[in-house]
Order: sequence, then C-alpha cells, then structure tokens
Amino acid sequence: MNLNWFKKGVIYQIYPRSFYDSDADGIGDIKGITAKLDYIKSLNVDIIWISPIFQSPNKDNGYDVSDYCAIMPEFGTMSDFDELLSEAHQKDLKIVLDLVPNHTSVEHNWFKQAKQSKNNPYRDFYIWKKPQPDGSPPNNWPSFFGGSAWTLDENTGEYYLHLFTKYQPDLNWENPKVRESIYEVMKFWLNKGIDGFRMDVVTLLSKDLSFQDIDPKIGFRKIIENHYANGPNIHQYLHEMHEEVMKHYDAFSMGEGVGVTQDNAHLYVGEDREELDMIYHFDILENNIVNGKYEEISEFDLINIKKIFRNWHNVMTKGGWIVNALGNHDFARLVSRFGDDKKYHKESAKMLITLMATQNGTLNIYQGDEIGMTNINLKNIDEVNDIQSRNFYFENLETQKFSKDVAIQMINNEGRDNARTPMQWNSEYNAGFSKHTPWFQVNPNYKTINVQQQANNSESILNYYKTILSLKREHDVFTYGRFEEFEENNKNVYAYTKTLGYQMIVVFLNFSKNENVIDYEFDMQKNYDILINNYKFVTKTLTYIKLQPYQSIVFKIN
Repeated sequence: MNLNWFKKGVIYQIYPRSFYDSDADGIGDIKGITAKLDYIKSLNVDIIWISPIFQSPNKDNGYDVSDYCAIMPEFGTMSDFDELLSEAHQKDLKIVLDLVPNHTSVEHNWFKQAKQSKNNPYRDFYIWKKPQPDGSPPNNWPSFFGGSAWTLDENTGEYYLHLFTKYQPDLNWENPKVRESIYEVMKFWLNKGIDGFRMDVVTLLSKDLSFQDIDPKIGFRKIIENHYANGPNIHQYLHEMHEEVMKHYDAFSMGEGVGVTQDNAHLYVGEDREELDMIYHFDILENNIVNGKYEEISEFDLINIKKIFRNWHNVMTKGGWIVNALGNHDFARLVSRFGDDKKYHKESAKMLITLMATQNGTLNIYQGDEIGMTNINLKNIDEVNDIQSRNFYFENLETQKFSKDVAIQMINNEGRDNARTPMQWNSEYNAGFSKHTPWFQVNPNYKTINVQQQANNSESILNYYKTILSLKREHDVFTYGRFEEFEENNKNVYAYTKTLGYQMIVVFLNFSKNENVIDYEFDMQKNYDILINNYKFVTKTLTYIKLQPYQSIVFKIN
C-alpha cells in the first residue's frame, strides 16, 4: 500500500468552531467548512485535519467525547459530514478526523454505566483506585490542566483517573474490550471513506500501573516523559491497532507525540514497527517552555531551534516520518511567538512559513496562520474561555504567586484562546465569520488582517503561502532533500542547503529585526535562481549575502 501522498502532502488544520458559521448561530460548523473548500484548495494544501466534531458537552471544546459515532449538533448532522467528505474528495482534498482515544467525556454512556456500581460491566473501561486511608487521592499525580489527576466518585467511594480535566476520565486500555470498542469507532469512520486520523495524546494510552508518587521537582515536562507517556504496553497497543484497523484501509495515522523524544520516536514511526505512520512532535512548539506553560517562558533561542530540527532530521534517518508545525489550536499564534506581529508582521510571517516549508517531514498549517493572524489581548478573566487558562488563573488566586494583571498577561502570551478566535475572512461585521455574535470574540485587528484584504494583494502573506506551497509541491527537494546546515552558531540566521539527486536549494532565514551579513561563496560556475524571496531585492556579492530584517530567500542552484 503506497501512502507517500501523506508524506508530501500539506495538512491544513481546521478548528471548526472558529472557522466559518454557515447558519448564523455564532458557531462555526461543518457546512461552513464545505462552503470554504475552494478557498482551502487555493492554498495548495492536500489534507484537511478537522479538530473534534463528535458529540460532546464541550467542557474542553470537543476533546471530551460523549459519542464517537455522532456529530455534535451545533456543528451539523451526519449528512452534512457526508456532503463535506464527498465534495472534498471531488476536489482531491483528503479529510482527517481528530480521534480522542485516551479519554471520554463524563457524559459518555460508558462512564455513566461505570459510575453505577463497582460490578458494572463498564467499570473496567476506566481506571479506578481506592482513596488513601485519610481519604486523599491514590497518589500525587497532577493533571495537565492543574490540580489532581484524580476525582472522587461519591457514589462508589473510589477515585477515577483523568490526566486532563475531571470531565475527561481516562480509558483503561488494559481492558481488551476498550481497545475493541475504539477500533470499532475507527472502522465506522474509515468505512465512510475518511483518509486517516490525527490521534490525540495517543502516547498516553498505556499507564504505569504501579501508580507510584512522582517527584514534582523534576518539572511537568519530565513528568509527562517519564510517567505519563511511553507506558509499558504502548507499542503493543499501537501495533494491534495497525493490525486490527489501519492496515486494511488506504488511510494514515498521525499520532500526537506528547512526551515523545528524539530518542524514542523511531519506536512509534519506524517503518518496520507497523504502529503509526507519523508522529506530531512538540519540541518546536514547546521550545521556550521551561516548566509550566505560563510560568517559565525562556527567551527565543535560534541555536536551540536549530538543534531541535537537526535532531529530528536524524530521527527520520532511522526510518519513519514526522509532522512539523509551529502552530495549532493549543498554542499562541506563531507570528506572535516566533516572529514580530507589529513592525515586521508581514516579513516575519513569510519567513516562518519558508522555514517550515523547507524542512523534511509533513507540513502542518493551522487556520489563520496563512494570513498572519495574531494573539488577542484579553482584558480580564471574564473574557477568557479556555479551561486550561482559567484553571491556571484561579489556582494562582489561591497561591498568589502572581498578581491578577501578571496572570492575565501570561494567558495573553501563551494561552490557547489566542488560536481560537474566529477566522478573519473580511473587514465586515464579525470579520465575516458569522452574522450572529460569535461564540468567542473576534480579534479587533480583523479590519487590517483578513482573507479578502490579502487575496488580491500580490505582496500579501496569503499569496506568499500559496506560492511557497506550490513550490513545495513542485520540488521534491523541499520535502525529502538531504539537509546540511552552515552558520550553525549564528544566533540570528538559519542557513542550510538541501540536496536530492540533481536538485539543490540553499535557504537563508533572518530571525532578527536587524540586517545580518552572512559569508557565503557563490560559485561563479553555477546559476542561483531565486525561487522565493519575501523582499523585492537581494543584496549579495560573490562572497556574502546581506539579509534584511526577517528576510527569507530560497535559491535553486543549477
């Protein structure tokens, strides 16, 4: 089975609640995605990843599933989805759904049954433990979203495990019936004709059944790597999933690689392993997060970024494949985090997509990044929607580690709400997202940053995205080329060549607000054709090149 289409293909992630509202209720929906398929196709992407659309009470915006085989009513109907799938395929666009196999909603029938008694047939679908003698939780495991990872069920007197919110109880993958049930869900959607799954926190499925206390001093990232992810049976489960489900379909599996490192990634995606087709790693997205998401943010460090990319290139030499992303629904906007969303907004947004489009691996783009959408400035906690950010804020009220104003600023810098503001289609009411008051406020800068304003501007971020993604599709060296870096210790410039057979490109990326001069020998015997440049000019001689602030240039060497 040849699945190379997913390697070279570009993924466009849609957060449906915020994409486009077709029925004027303030919430994006499936018909809204269908209505924008021509726009998506025009970007030169190949695969649409849709964040959860399954039935959910929305305690965590769809990542708390109450029915895996039903559509969330506010998003539409199953017939709406069937229409979307059919029309996407007619336009040669693949559809990938977001599967949440680690946990369900407390509203799922399995959990409702499990709570009834200790003898209920569904009891072992979840992980239950008795309280400690003093009534406290079974151990000191913290949740991803703050507080304990255990909640007491008053009815049966036992705690259930939830690595995320108390509304998201973890499934017990040790139970074969749980695995069989999830496999049946996967077959249901694959039989409809979808093209694959993005698997949410799939690396957490296998738990450390000793449930020993952990040392909180090691920091939450190490807690994930050492205690929550990469459990003793994870590879058995993923291989079984491949054997029971995925190998029977022309579809791919993309695992969210929480807690996966360069040292163990090949165990998940090595071609001989028959587990996942590719892993979505977090080293770039989390590169400046020292410990907690809000509390310890380090300065941008290009040297570290280079090291991360270098290490992941080495992972791919062991076999397998990765997904590269600088933004998604769980992180602040990429141009606000890694670029300059003020003076050099356009230049830095273009430079960042040049970086990502010329890295080996499958490129993942998040909605709105193609027009340079930025972080939003929320004024107080009443404006904050994201449960992770709200939990951080209210825990901080108890500890008083930070002032209220500082806590809000931390949320504005790193909170998930930044990525979830409505898509900015035009400069009209509500940015053209909806004719009704949106479920979450529109970023006030929509009048100057929107699709319509950029569509007919040849110098826009949007048209730059279209151009470089077209080049990526045309030139295999962008995706598969042998990577060789130079200027490794330069703190401002990332420079490298990529070679594939007779194809060769050289890439220069300036990550600073200042001009930078780079020594480089331009061989007089070769032609250096500019494939793409985010400025109108290039300043170079035979021995050096001068880069403008946030300039990016890709030369094709003949």
